[in-house]
Amino acid sequence: MVNLDSLSVHRKQDPSGMLSHLKHFPEQCHSAWNKVMNYGLPSDYAQVNKVVILGMGGSAIGGEVVSNLLMTESAVPVWVCRDFDLPRFVDERTLVIAVSYSGNTEETLSAFHQLVQTPAKKLVLTGGGKLGDLAQKENVFISIIDYPAPPRATFPYMFASLVGIFNKLGLLTEKSADMQQSISFLTQMVDELDITVPHESNPAKKLAEKLHENIIVTYGAGVLTGVARRWKTQFNENSKNWAFFEIFPELIHNAIVGYSFPPQAKKRLFTILLRVPSLNPRIKVQYEAVIKILEDNELPYEVIDGAGENTFTQILSLILFGDFTSYYLAILNRVDPTPVPVIDFIKQYMADYQGG
Repeated sequence: MVNLDSLSVHRKQDPSGMLSHLKHFPEQCHSAWNKVMNYGLPSDYAQVNKVVILGMGGSAIGGEVVSNLLMTESAVPVWVCRDFDLPRFVDERTLVIAVSYSGNTEETLSAFHQLVQTPAKKLVLTGGGKLGDLAQKENVFISIIDYPAPPRATFPYMFASLVGIFNKLGLLTEKSADMQQSISFLTQMVDELDITVPHESNPAKKLAEKLHENIIVTYGAGVLTGVARRWKTQFNENSKNWAFFEIFPELIHNAIVGYSFPPQAKKRLFTILLRVPSLNPRIKVQYEAVIKILEDNELPYEVIDGAGENTFTQILSLILFGDFTSYYLAILNRVDPTPVPVIDFIKQYMADYQGG
């Protein structure tokens, strides 16, 4: 097996520098938060009764995690739209935030072209591209992402930006103290998960070795719905690994019935259960029951609890831990965690095909 403690191995397998982006997770949060706090958002943006976030992939996941938080704190519903078409319910009392790091995501551009024909409140979070140009042309408020990285590696920047926007609009309880506390905690976490920390003391390296050569299923619930998806997509994109996610309580009504077949799958499946203390007490009981079923079926699993003093920090700690784990799994899989050639192929295929 690959030696995860070898610095030369990491230099060889990570020539594009994904590890450096993981290390800058806290700094991204800090930079984005301070930037948004200086924004002068239009006052009528707070007079909305629903929010839609347009985005795909790494540009959408920050919106999903924030929407999970909002469900516990706000009466204003938030939808994440991962599609070519804008939801029909968008009206003058809707805030629509288009998020695309590249600014060239086809689905987001398609929905945004429809958006400009509506009376909705509009905001763009992007690194530039066609979306940035169109937003300028239409006089839409733009927040520029000025951290250079693959879209999925800018999650902390996008997340902190969106939390800041919702914070300023009064759609979330005041998060300044939570953000600063989280940044401090995450800075310490980065030091504890770094490649210089040997395997025997590094929980992310240990988990990656357990996951190696397995299909990964991540379970989450409530505020961890987006976090579970994030773990799944990081294993896909960074590790180039088969991975899926399921959500409590829905999974106890179907997924657990499928543990028996095919029997060969038991040799190559590994389940991760993500938890935080604030989950519904009845869901916590469901976690315990599912763990018993996994054990009865001799299926390997690991429970990962969010760290920190509050749910906000626990969510971010789980994401950072998952990001590091996916990075170490990429090294074990002997792949560069940064490039995603099959996604590039699909985008080019779509660009070449102009049919209906």
